[in-house]
Amino acid sequence: MSRIGRKIINVPKGVELKIEKTKVTAKGAKGTLSQDIDPDITVSLEDGVISVSRPTDQKRHKALHGLTRALVNNLVLGVSDGFTKEMELVGVGYRVSNQGNLLEISVGYSHPIMFYLPSEVKVETITEKGSNPKIIIRGTDKQLVGQICAKIRSFKKPEPFKGKGIKFAGEILRKKAGKTAGKK
Repeated sequence: MSRIGRKIINVPKGVELKIEKTKVTAKGAKGTLSQDIDPDITVSLEDGVISVSRPTDQKRHKALHGLTRALVNNLVLGVSDGFTKEMELVGVGYRVSNQGNLLEISVGYSHPIMFYLPSEVKVETITEKGSNPKIIIRGTDKQLVGQICAKIRSFKKPEPFKGKGIKFAGEILRKKAGKTAGKK
């Protein structure tokens, strides 16, 4: 049996859940989220605890069991606490600023990159002297926050020789040794 699918989800105070046959909706302090689920998988709420079960041990049902539990857990965590991702710009002259949800990124190209974020997420930029500029993205939907971070990272991925680029905070990059041309 799935280890992830078997785990129960404790519903924090202030979170309301509405479970239908193919949809789970969560409402909390941070907002409202909903997730479509497979009709074969059963999601039940009893005494503030959510449990997910599957009808058979077919490979498809086993795969959906853990996936559904993870998606429902992300709904509950998103509406109660929210999700935060932090990114750093590593490189000389790299800058970032924002005006509302419009992000302006300068990462060594001849032009700045203007990136408009959806209204579901909030962005914050921090530029302190002596440290790398940071982008902090907050939102209730884990998938949307991760997708936006991946898009921002794709503007200038960290390269393996000098480590310059946009990376996640705390990410460790494997550095490669450069070419060594010896003279004879």
